[in-house]
Amino acid sequence: MTTELATAEPTTVASAGRVRAKTAPSRRSIKVWGPPIAVLALLIGFWYLLSMVILPVDRRFLLPPPHQIVTEGFLNGPVITDIIRSLGLTALVALSGLVVAIVIGVGWGIGMSQARWIELSLFPYAVVLQCIPILALVPLIGFWFGYDFTARMIVCVMIALFPMVSNTLFGLQSVDVSQRELFRLQHASRWTTLLKLQLPAALPAIFAGLRISAGLSVVGAIVGDFFFRRGTPGLGSLMSVYQSRLLASELFTAIIFAALFGVVVFWFFGVLRKLAVGRWYDTTRS
Repeated sequence: MTTELATAEPTTVASAGRVRAKTAPSRRSIKVWGPPIAVLALLIGFWYLLSMVILPVDRRFLLPPPHQIVTEGFLNGPVITDIIRSLGLTALVALSGLVVAIVIGVGWGIGMSQARWIELSLFPYAVVLQCIPILALVPLIGFWFGYDFTARMIVCVMIALFPMVSNTLFGLQSVDVSQRELFRLQHASRWTTLLKLQLPAALPAIFAGLRISAGLSVVGAIVGDFFFRRGTPGLGSLMSVYQSRLLASELFTAIIFAALFGVVVFWFFGVLRKLAVGRWYDTTRS
């Protein structure tokens, strides 16, 4: 009898361990996804309350309930076709502007990190570029560069540039002093110090700026579409059409697609950041 209990006890412990291993991921999933889903449910409930109870009857068409957006927007074939086509054009403009902003921003930040006088000379202009109201410059950009792809891309670059500049500079200047001294003791050149010390250490900050700029580039592409009515239409132009025709369900559908595209871009660069610097940076930070 004692032998049977002794042999059964390890089996019971092992099965209990497997049960805990199976339930642990589910609990983690609930902790991760539970709060956002609960907040989404509250928002949808408030949306219904606002659109069907609080708003006056003669104005409820301006805020259709969620099920009406699904039926008249997401389940409407022609509307979805137009939105996806326009979203593709907007995505091309946003990603092109983001690439240009990355190249200029990283180069600008590297240049300022190499000498104090360069930083003092150039950083104020980065701040000025960030503070300029872009809506005031959009008509001028249209006059100078036309109303098609190039002008839209310039708007994206102007909106998305500053986070790349500031985060790159911050990351390059955040290198530990002792590590800098070690490279000096080894008589490392400025180029070697930049490539083997500063840039690897600055990658987390650069990727943080990249994620911010990615979202801003989507905003820039849509803003350009709103004002550049001529040329190739994008998602912003389609939103403007829906707005002028008071097509609220279609307008909300386009807004949701734009937001989802921004989330996907933000998520993609987050995954890219984990692949590039996730292991060693998370270990160092912890």
